[in-house]
Amino acid sequence: MSNEAADKKGRPTPKRKDAEAKRVTNSLAPATNREERAKQKELSRQQRLQARAAFMRGDENALPARDRGPVRRQIRDMVDARRSVGEYFLPLLVLVLLVSRVKALEVIAVLLMYFIMLSAIFDWFILTRRVKREVAKNFPDASTRGLGMYAWSRSTQLRRLRAPKPNVSPGSKKKDK
Repeated sequence: MSNEAADKKGRPTPKRKDAEAKRVTNSLAPATNREERAKQKELSRQQRLQARAAFMRGDENALPARDRGPVRRQIRDMVDARRSVGEYFLPLLVLVLLVSRVKALEVIAVLLMYFIMLSAIFDWFILTRRVKREVAKNFPDASTRGLGMYAWSRSTQLRRLRAPKPNVSPGSKKKDK
């Protein structure tokens, strides 16, 4: 009887382990949740690294809303093309704090601190006026509201820590349109 069945099929009945192995598909799904979590973690890490790199390059799609647009790009380039007191504000204040520990230099340190603060405020005032004037000239329909604070906040960051990274070097002239 088994010989007749084999004749009908044309081959012998497969072993159980061979049949089960054939049914198992080579899926992309992980064998365990731990593998799935590790895979997701690595994938999200890669996506974060790519998004961060795009943000630091200044790609428009990767920038937050406050940094998007040609107006903000022009402001970043204007701020990055000049040296400002705000750029050195925090390092100078740390220096003043260290100098103020010496009793003989305490009064000088306090006066120096006030001078630095007034210089930073004056620099902010000049920067704000210049930024608003340039934006009004190049983008007549754009609102100038909040642009001074945006420029000032960028100018007070250390150059190496600015994000997105500066596209122009200090002292360079910006390109005219």
